[in-house]
Amino acid sequence: MADDTAVQDASVGQGDRDDDKSGVIIVLERASLETAKVGKTYQLLNCDDHANFLRKHKRDPALYRPDILHQALLAILDSPLNKAGRLKALYVKTENNVLIQVNPHIRLPRTFKRFCGLMAQLLQKLSIRATNGPDKLLRVVKQPVTRHLPAGVRRIGLSYRAPKVVQLRDYVAASGPEETLVFVVGAMAHGKIEADYIDDLVAVSEYPLSAACCIGRICNALEQHWQII
Repeated sequence: MADDTAVQDASVGQGDRDDDKSGVIIVLERASLETAKVGKTYQLLNCDDHANFLRKHKRDPALYRPDILHQALLAILDSPLNKAGRLKALYVKTENNVLIQVNPHIRLPRTFKRFCGLMAQLLQKLSIRATNGPDKLLRVVKQPVTRHLPAGVRRIGLSYRAPKVVQLRDYVAASGPEETLVFVVGAMAHGKIEADYIDDLVAVSEYPLSAACCIGRICNALEQHWQII
């Protein structure tokens, strides 16, 4: 079980990772990450703890859902796909156009309260270092996200409103054996991703899915594609 008390490097040995293999890059768009001074401290705003504060400032509490991002990140980082070294990069873009690079080695807090504290710290300090080394596990980087993506990669957006529904397993199987794919998933409560850098927009279900559920489908399809058990 991961340690809840601190952010630290995940227990992944060098033999478990192969940077020469193809992999996947995931971008989580429109994440709700915004801090405000509540009382005497800066806190990450969320609909449960700050509903009165948000209404007082004429904001819709339903839009402040950092729990969606927390669940999505855990789904990615806990996956066999990541543990096998196939997650090459992970980015989060917030509703306020802040771009965050997440180190795949990170071990996030499991509880939402500690996650909020970590994100509030990140937005103030702009980076979070590992507790047992010099690596930056979270850092704010320059926009746009395309400057951080390899040249020539295929960028696939997921949306319930996409014009075509695909069986993701077959969709992934059609890619080249050494091709690195970029998946763009919305991390917001309502609406759709507005990313002009996407090459293809697809739906992976006939029903609306949560970000964590979409991530699960992506990971499962790629794990089957690369025979990760």
